[in-house]
Amino acid sequence: MFALSLKSQPPIDCLPKASPPLVTHHLLLLCPSSTMIRTLLTISLHLLIISLLFGKSPVSALMDGSPPRPPPPAFFAFGDSILDTGNNNNLTTLIKCNFSPYGTDFMGGNKPTGRFSNGKVPSDILAELTGVKEYLPPYMDLNLKMEDLLTGVSFASGGTGYDPLTSKITSVISLSDQLNLFKDYTRRIAAAVGRKQAVAILRGSIYIVMAGSNDIANNYYAVPIRRATHDIEAYTDLLVNNATSFYQGLYHLGARRIGVFSAPPIGCVPSQRTIDGGVLRVCSDKQNAMALLFNRKLSDKIDDLNRQLRGSRIMYINVYSPMNDLIKNYSNYGFKVINKGCCGTGTIEFSLLCTLSNAVGCRNITSHMYWDSFHPTERTYEILSRGIMSNYISKL
Repeated sequence: MFALSLKSQPPIDCLPKASPPLVTHHLLLLCPSSTMIRTLLTISLHLLIISLLFGKSPVSALMDGSPPRPPPPAFFAFGDSILDTGNNNNLTTLIKCNFSPYGTDFMGGNKPTGRFSNGKVPSDILAELTGVKEYLPPYMDLNLKMEDLLTGVSFASGGTGYDPLTSKITSVISLSDQLNLFKDYTRRIAAAVGRKQAVAILRGSIYIVMAGSNDIANNYYAVPIRRATHDIEAYTDLLVNNATSFYQGLYHLGARRIGVFSAPPIGCVPSQRTIDGGVLRVCSDKQNAMALLFNRKLSDKIDDLNRQLRGSRIMYINVYSPMNDLIKNYSNYGFKVINKGCCGTGTIEFSLLCTLSNAVGCRNITSHMYWDSFHPTERTYEILSRGIMSNYISKL
Protein backbone atom coordinates (compact mmCIF):
# COMPACT_ATOMS: atom_id res chain seq x y z
CA MET A 1 0.00 0.00 0.00
CA PHE A 2 1.07 3.59 -0.61
CA ALA A 3 1.17 4.76 3.01
CA LEU A 4 3.29 1.79 4.13
CA SER A 5 5.66 1.63 1.18
CA LEU A 6 6.50 5.32 1.38
CA LYS A 7 8.94 4.49 4.16
CA SER A 8 10.89 2.15 1.92
CA GLN A 9 11.46 4.73 -0.82
CA PRO A 10 14.96 6.20 -1.08
CA PRO A 11 15.40 9.93 -0.38
CA ILE A 12 14.39 12.13 -3.31
CA ASP A 13 16.91 14.53 -4.75
CA CYS A 14 15.71 18.11 -4.34
CA LEU A 15 17.25 19.34 -7.57
CA PRO A 16 14.94 20.01 -10.55
CA LYS A 17 14.68 17.11 -12.97
CA ALA A 18 14.51 18.10 -16.65
CA SER A 19 11.82 16.51 -18.80
CA PRO A 20 12.46 14.98 -22.24
CA PRO A 21 13.07 17.38 -25.18
CA LEU A 22 9.37 17.75 -25.94
CA VAL A 23 8.84 19.52 -22.61
CA THR A 24 12.28 20.79 -21.65
CA HIS A 25 10.69 23.92 -20.20
CA HIS A 26 8.65 21.75 -17.82
CA LEU A 27 10.70 21.29 -14.62
CA LEU A 28 9.56 19.62 -11.42
CA LEU A 29 10.89 19.91 -7.90
CA LEU A 30 10.65 16.39 -6.55
CA CYS A 31 10.82 17.27 -2.83
CA PRO A 32 7.65 15.92 -1.17
CA SER A 33 5.60 18.65 0.49
CA SER A 34 3.07 18.15 3.26
CA THR A 35 0.30 18.67 0.69
CA MET A 36 1.81 16.00 -1.53
CA ILE A 37 2.01 13.58 1.41
CA ARG A 38 -1.68 14.23 2.19
CA THR A 39 -2.50 13.53 -1.46
CA LEU A 40 -0.63 10.24 -1.32
CA LEU A 41 -2.40 9.25 1.89
CA THR A 42 -5.77 10.00 0.30
CA ILE A 43 -4.91 7.81 -2.69
CA SER A 44 -3.72 5.09 -0.31
CA LEU A 45 -7.02 5.25 1.59
CA HIS A 46 -9.01 4.90 -1.66
CA LEU A 47 -7.07 1.79 -2.60
CA LEU A 48 -7.28 0.37 0.93
CA ILE A 49 -11.07 0.76 0.94
CA ILE A 50 -11.27 -1.18 -2.31
CA SER A 51 -9.11 -3.95 -0.86
CA LEU A 52 -11.21 -4.20 2.32
CA LEU A 53 -14.51 -4.07 0.47
CA PHE A 54 -13.72 -6.76 -2.04
CA GLY A 55 -11.06 -8.87 -0.34
CA LYS A 56 -8.64 -8.56 -3.24
CA SER A 57 -5.78 -6.43 -4.42
CA PRO A 58 -6.65 -2.77 -5.09
CA VAL A 59 -5.88 -2.96 -8.80
CA SER A 60 -7.89 -6.14 -9.45
CA ALA A 61 -10.81 -4.74 -7.47
CA LEU A 62 -10.78 -1.62 -9.58
CA MET A 63 -10.87 -3.71 -12.72
CA ASP A 64 -13.72 -6.13 -12.00
CA GLY A 65 -16.65 -3.71 -11.98
CA SER A 66 -17.88 -4.50 -8.47
CA PRO A 67 -19.86 -1.60 -6.93
CA PRO A 68 -19.69 0.49 -4.82
CA ARG A 69 -16.44 2.26 -5.57
CA PRO A 70 -14.47 5.08 -4.00
CA PRO A 71 -13.18 7.88 -6.22
CA PRO A 72 -10.39 6.90 -8.61
CA PRO A 73 -6.91 8.03 -7.56
CA ALA A 74 -6.62 10.36 -10.56
CA PHE A 75 -8.44 11.62 -13.64
CA PHE A 76 -6.92 12.30 -17.09
CA ALA A 77 -8.16 13.86 -20.34
CA PHE A 78 -6.81 13.64 -23.89
CA GLY A 79 -8.02 14.97 -27.21
CA ASP A 80 -9.29 18.31 -28.46
CA SER A 81 -10.76 21.63 -27.28
CA ILE A 82 -13.75 20.03 -25.56
CA LEU A 83 -11.36 18.67 -22.90
CA ASP A 84 -8.51 21.21 -23.16
CA THR A 85 -8.08 23.22 -19.95
CA GLY A 86 -5.25 25.47 -21.16
CA ASN A 87 -2.56 23.44 -22.91
CA ASN A 88 -2.55 25.74 -25.94
CA ASN A 89 -1.89 28.90 -23.94
CA ASN A 90 1.84 29.04 -24.63
CA LEU A 91 1.78 27.58 -28.13
CA THR A 92 2.30 29.61 -31.30
CA THR A 93 -1.16 28.94 -32.65
CA LEU A 94 -4.38 30.79 -33.40
CA ILE A 95 -6.35 28.08 -31.59
CA LYS A 96 -6.28 29.42 -28.06
CA CYS A 97 -8.60 31.26 -25.70
CA ASN A 98 -6.69 32.50 -22.66
CA PHE A 99 -8.31 35.91 -23.05
CA SER A 100 -11.72 37.54 -22.62
CA PRO A 101 -14.55 36.92 -23.15
CA TYR A 102 -13.64 33.27 -22.52
CA GLY A 103 -13.96 32.31 -18.86
CA THR A 104 -16.53 34.99 -18.18
CA ASP A 105 -18.25 32.65 -15.69
CA PHE A 106 -15.21 30.65 -14.57
CA MET A 107 -14.35 30.60 -10.84
CA GLY A 108 -16.54 33.57 -10.02
CA GLY A 109 -16.17 35.38 -13.31
CA ASN A 110 -13.78 36.89 -15.86
CA LYS A 111 -11.05 34.28 -15.55
CA PRO A 112 -9.88 33.23 -19.02
CA THR A 113 -7.72 30.13 -18.50
CA GLY A 114 -7.59 28.54 -21.94
CA ARG A 115 -10.87 26.66 -21.59
CA PHE A 116 -12.97 26.95 -24.73
CA SER A 117 -16.17 28.00 -22.99
CA ASN A 118 -17.64 30.59 -20.64
CA GLY A 119 -16.87 28.34 -17.68
CA LYS A 120 -15.98 24.73 -16.95
CA VAL A 121 -15.47 22.11 -19.64
CA PRO A 122 -16.29 18.37 -19.40
CA SER A 123 -12.84 17.40 -18.12
CA ASP A 124 -13.42 19.67 -15.09
CA ILE A 125 -17.00 18.59 -14.55
CA LEU A 126 -16.31 14.86 -14.80
CA ALA A 127 -13.21 15.09 -12.60
CA GLU A 128 -15.43 16.69 -9.96
CA LEU A 129 -18.31 14.24 -10.42
CA THR A 130 -15.94 11.31 -9.93
CA GLY A 131 -14.80 12.87 -6.66
CA VAL A 132 -11.20 13.55 -7.72
CA LYS A 133 -11.02 17.36 -7.80
CA GLU A 134 -12.97 20.42 -8.85
CA TYR A 135 -10.77 21.57 -11.72
CA LEU A 136 -8.51 19.51 -13.98
CA PRO A 137 -5.32 21.50 -14.64
CA PRO A 138 -3.49 21.45 -17.99
CA TYR A 139 -0.27 19.46 -18.06
CA MET A 140 1.52 22.36 -19.76
CA ASP A 141 0.86 24.66 -16.79
CA LEU A 142 4.31 25.76 -15.66
CA ASN A 143 3.12 26.15 -12.05
CA LEU A 144 1.96 22.57 -11.48
CA LYS A 145 3.05 20.90 -8.26
CA MET A 146 3.48 17.20 -7.67
CA GLU A 147 0.23 17.03 -5.66
CA ASP A 148 -1.56 18.41 -8.75
CA LEU A 149 0.05 15.80 -10.98
CA LEU A 150 -0.75 12.85 -8.72
CA THR A 151 -4.51 13.38 -9.03
CA GLY A 152 -4.51 13.92 -12.78
CA VAL A 153 -4.26 16.53 -15.52
CA SER A 154 -5.52 17.28 -19.02
CA PHE A 155 -3.25 16.67 -22.00
CA ALA A 156 -5.93 17.74 -24.50
CA SER A 157 -5.14 20.41 -27.08
CA GLY A 158 -7.77 22.46 -28.90
CA GLY A 159 -7.69 21.93 -32.66
CA THR A 160 -6.18 18.43 -32.66
CA GLY A 161 -7.62 15.23 -34.10
CA TYR A 162 -6.98 11.56 -34.81
CA ASP A 163 -5.51 12.53 -38.20
CA PRO A 164 -1.98 13.92 -37.60
CA LEU A 165 -2.57 16.39 -40.44
CA THR A 166 -5.30 18.06 -38.37
CA SER A 167 -2.89 19.17 -35.65
CA LYS A 168 -0.32 20.27 -38.26
CA ILE A 169 -2.87 22.56 -39.89
CA THR A 170 -3.54 24.32 -36.59
CA SER A 171 -0.05 24.03 -35.01
CA VAL A 172 -1.31 22.35 -31.83
CA ILE A 173 -0.37 19.27 -29.81
CA SER A 174 -1.02 16.10 -31.80
CA LEU A 175 -2.34 12.96 -30.12
CA SER A 176 1.04 11.28 -30.60
CA ASP A 177 2.67 14.20 -28.77
CA GLN A 178 0.00 14.00 -26.07
CA LEU A 179 1.01 10.36 -25.64
CA ASN A 180 4.66 11.42 -25.34
CA LEU A 181 3.69 13.98 -22.72
CA PHE A 182 1.85 11.26 -20.82
CA LYS A 183 4.96 9.06 -21.00
CA ASP A 184 6.88 11.97 -19.49
CA TYR A 185 4.19 12.24 -16.81
CA THR A 186 4.55 8.55 -15.86
CA ARG A 187 8.30 8.99 -15.40
CA ARG A 188 7.78 12.01 -13.20
CA ILE A 189 5.35 10.40 -10.80
CA ALA A 190 7.43 7.20 -10.67
CA ALA A 191 10.44 9.30 -9.67
CA ALA A 192 8.37 10.98 -6.97
CA VAL A 193 6.48 8.06 -5.40
CA GLY A 194 8.14 4.92 -6.72
CA ARG A 195 7.28 2.63 -9.61
CA LYS A 196 4.90 0.34 -7.68
CA GLN A 197 2.77 3.21 -6.43
CA ALA A 198 2.85 4.90 -9.83
CA VAL A 199 1.54 1.75 -11.51
CA ALA A 200 -1.30 1.54 -8.98
CA ILE A 201 -2.28 5.14 -9.68
CA LEU A 202 -2.15 4.68 -13.45
CA ARG A 203 -4.18 1.46 -13.46
CA GLY A 204 -6.80 2.71 -11.05
CA SER A 205 -7.38 6.09 -12.69
CA ILE A 206 -9.99 7.12 -15.23
CA TYR A 207 -9.05 8.41 -18.68
CA ILE A 208 -11.31 10.17 -21.16
CA VAL A 209 -10.58 10.86 -24.81
CA MET A 210 -12.43 13.03 -27.32
CA ALA A 211 -11.40 13.78 -30.89
CA GLY A 212 -12.78 13.54 -34.43
CA SER A 213 -14.73 16.78 -34.77
CA ASN A 214 -11.77 18.76 -36.08
CA ASP A 215 -10.86 15.96 -38.47
CA ILE A 216 -14.29 16.16 -40.07
CA ALA A 217 -15.12 19.87 -39.95
CA ASN A 218 -11.75 21.60 -40.03
CA ASN A 219 -9.71 19.15 -42.06
CA TYR A 220 -11.65 16.89 -44.42
CA TYR A 221 -14.35 19.37 -45.39
CA ALA A 222 -12.21 22.52 -45.01
CA VAL A 223 -8.90 21.55 -46.60
CA PRO A 224 -8.72 19.58 -49.89
CA ILE A 225 -5.62 17.50 -49.06
CA ARG A 226 -7.32 14.40 -47.62
CA ARG A 227 -10.31 14.58 -49.96
CA ALA A 228 -7.90 14.23 -52.89
CA THR A 229 -6.69 10.83 -51.66
CA HIS A 230 -9.46 9.48 -49.40
CA ASP A 231 -13.17 9.05 -49.88
CA ILE A 232 -15.36 9.13 -46.76
CA GLU A 233 -15.05 5.39 -46.14
CA ALA A 234 -11.27 5.48 -46.42
CA TYR A 235 -10.93 8.60 -44.29
CA THR A 236 -13.08 7.29 -41.44
CA ASP A 237 -10.99 4.09 -41.57
CA LEU A 238 -7.86 6.23 -41.23
CA LEU A 239 -9.33 8.01 -38.21
CA VAL A 240 -10.38 4.79 -36.48
CA ASN A 241 -7.02 3.12 -37.12
CA ASN A 242 -5.18 6.09 -35.64
CA ALA A 243 -7.60 6.19 -32.71
CA THR A 244 -6.95 2.50 -32.05
CA SER A 245 -3.20 3.06 -31.99
CA PHE A 246 -3.68 5.88 -29.48
CA TYR A 247 -5.79 3.78 -27.10
CA GLN A 248 -3.24 0.96 -27.33
CA GLY A 249 -0.53 3.47 -26.49
CA LEU A 250 -2.43 4.57 -23.38
CA TYR A 251 -2.89 0.94 -22.38
CA HIS A 252 0.81 0.13 -22.72
CA LEU A 253 1.64 3.12 -20.52
CA GLY A 254 -0.61 1.80 -17.75
CA ALA A 255 -4.15 3.03 -18.50
CA ARG A 256 -6.94 0.49 -18.04
CA ARG A 257 -10.21 2.43 -17.52
CA ILE A 258 -10.68 4.49 -20.68
CA GLY A 259 -13.82 6.33 -21.77
CA VAL A 260 -13.87 7.24 -25.47
CA PHE A 261 -16.27 9.96 -26.56
CA SER A 262 -17.94 9.60 -29.93
CA ALA A 263 -18.00 12.42 -32.43
CA PRO A 264 -20.93 14.80 -31.81
CA PRO A 265 -23.39 16.04 -34.48
CA ILE A 266 -20.64 18.39 -35.65
CA GLY A 267 -22.69 19.58 -38.62
CA CYS A 268 -25.02 21.39 -36.21
CA VAL A 269 -22.50 23.66 -34.48
CA PRO A 270 -23.11 27.32 -35.44
CA SER A 271 -19.98 27.67 -37.60
CA GLN A 272 -20.82 24.64 -39.72
CA ARG A 273 -24.40 25.83 -40.13
CA THR A 274 -22.97 29.09 -41.47
CA ILE A 275 -20.41 27.44 -43.75
CA ASP A 276 -22.41 24.49 -45.05
CA GLY A 277 -26.03 25.03 -44.02
CA GLY A 278 -27.23 27.39 -46.75
CA VAL A 279 -29.23 30.55 -46.29
CA LEU A 280 -31.35 29.01 -43.55
CA ARG A 281 -28.25 27.82 -41.69
CA VAL A 282 -29.53 24.28 -41.19
CA CYS A 283 -27.34 21.45 -39.94
CA SER A 284 -24.80 20.03 -42.39
CA ASP A 285 -26.17 16.58 -43.20
CA LYS A 286 -22.96 15.39 -44.85
CA GLN A 287 -20.85 16.22 -41.82
CA ASN A 288 -23.30 14.56 -39.45
CA ALA A 289 -23.45 11.49 -41.69
CA MET A 290 -19.67 11.26 -41.61
CA ALA A 291 -19.68 11.58 -37.82
CA LEU A 292 -22.19 8.71 -37.55
CA LEU A 293 -20.13 6.50 -39.88
CA PHE A 294 -17.01 7.19 -37.85
CA ASN A 295 -18.88 6.47 -34.60
CA ARG A 296 -20.14 3.11 -35.83
CA LYS A 297 -16.66 2.01 -36.85
CA LEU A 298 -15.16 3.35 -33.63
CA SER A 299 -17.65 1.47 -31.46
CA ASP A 300 -16.92 -1.80 -33.27
CA LYS A 301 -13.17 -1.31 -32.90
CA ILE A 302 -13.47 -0.62 -29.17
CA ASP A 303 -15.31 -3.92 -28.76
CA ASP A 304 -12.37 -5.63 -30.47
CA LEU A 305 -9.84 -3.87 -28.26
CA ASN A 306 -11.57 -4.99 -25.08
CA ARG A 307 -11.16 -8.58 -26.23
CA GLN A 308 -7.52 -8.08 -27.18
CA LEU A 309 -6.12 -6.00 -24.30
CA ARG A 310 -6.06 -8.01 -21.11
CA GLY A 311 -7.58 -6.25 -18.11
CA SER A 312 -8.76 -3.27 -20.12
CA ARG A 313 -12.11 -1.60 -19.79
CA ILE A 314 -12.46 0.72 -22.76
CA MET A 315 -15.94 2.18 -23.03
CA TYR A 316 -17.51 3.82 -26.07
CA ILE A 317 -19.40 6.90 -24.88
CA ASN A 318 -22.23 7.95 -27.17
CA VAL A 319 -22.13 11.75 -27.23
CA TYR A 320 -23.93 12.07 -30.56
CA SER A 321 -27.39 10.97 -29.42
CA PRO A 322 -27.74 13.11 -26.26
CA MET A 323 -26.34 16.16 -28.07
CA ASN A 324 -28.73 15.56 -30.94
CA ASP A 325 -31.59 15.32 -28.46
CA LEU A 326 -30.59 18.67 -26.96
CA ILE A 327 -30.66 20.22 -30.42
CA LYS A 328 -34.02 18.74 -31.42
CA ASN A 329 -35.77 19.22 -28.09
CA TYR A 330 -33.89 22.25 -26.80
CA SER A 331 -36.89 23.88 -25.15
CA ASN A 332 -37.29 20.83 -22.89
CA TYR A 333 -33.90 21.68 -21.43
CA GLY A 334 -34.58 25.39 -21.03
CA PHE A 335 -32.59 26.54 -24.07
CA LYS A 336 -33.86 29.23 -26.42
CA VAL A 337 -31.02 29.56 -28.95
CA ILE A 338 -29.25 26.59 -30.56
CA ASN A 339 -27.91 27.97 -33.85
CA LYS A 340 -25.78 30.86 -32.57
CA GLY A 341 -23.06 31.30 -30.00
CA CYS A 342 -22.72 34.11 -27.48
CA CYS A 343 -19.62 35.93 -28.68
CA GLY A 344 -19.89 38.40 -31.56
CA THR A 345 -22.58 37.51 -34.06
CA GLY A 346 -22.52 33.92 -32.81
CA THR A 347 -22.43 32.56 -36.35
CA ILE A 348 -18.72 32.20 -37.14
CA GLU A 349 -16.56 33.66 -34.34
CA PHE A 350 -14.37 31.62 -32.02
CA SER A 351 -10.94 32.00 -30.44
CA LEU A 352 -9.32 35.32 -31.43
CA LEU A 353 -12.37 36.37 -33.43
CA CYS A 354 -14.35 36.41 -30.18
CA THR A 355 -11.88 38.86 -28.69
CA LEU A 356 -11.77 41.04 -31.80
CA SER A 357 -15.56 41.29 -31.74
CA ASN A 358 -15.17 42.51 -28.14
CA ALA A 359 -18.72 41.60 -27.28
CA VAL A 360 -20.85 38.92 -25.71
CA GLY A 361 -23.90 38.90 -27.93
CA CYS A 362 -26.36 37.29 -25.53
CA ARG A 363 -27.77 38.66 -22.32
CA ASN A 364 -28.53 35.28 -20.82
CA ILE A 365 -25.74 32.80 -21.54
CA THR A 366 -27.64 29.94 -19.91
CA SER A 367 -30.33 30.14 -22.60
CA HIS A 368 -27.74 29.42 -25.32
CA MET A 369 -26.49 25.96 -26.15
CA TYR A 370 -23.24 27.29 -27.63
CA TRP A 371 -20.72 29.73 -26.22
CA ASP A 372 -18.89 30.48 -29.47
CA SER A 373 -19.55 29.16 -32.96
CA PHE A 374 -17.92 25.79 -32.21
CA HIS A 375 -18.04 25.13 -28.45
CA PRO A 376 -20.97 24.64 -26.05
CA THR A 377 -21.69 26.70 -22.95
CA GLU A 378 -20.89 25.44 -19.48
CA ARG A 379 -24.59 24.69 -18.93
CA THR A 380 -24.68 22.45 -22.01
CA TYR A 381 -21.55 20.70 -20.78
CA GLU A 382 -23.12 20.22 -17.35
CA ILE A 383 -26.20 18.52 -18.81
CA LEU A 384 -24.17 16.25 -21.08
CA SER A 385 -21.54 15.44 -18.45
CA ARG A 386 -24.07 14.34 -15.85
CA GLY A 387 -25.55 11.91 -18.35
CA ILE A 388 -22.09 10.67 -19.29
CA MET A 389 -21.25 10.17 -15.63
CA SER A 390 -24.34 8.16 -14.78
CA ASN A 391 -24.48 6.11 -17.97
CA TYR A 392 -20.79 5.48 -18.62
CA ILE A 393 -18.06 6.77 -16.29
CA SER A 394 -19.67 5.33 -13.18
CA LYS A 395 -19.45 1.90 -14.83
CA LEU A 396 -15.81 2.09 -15.87
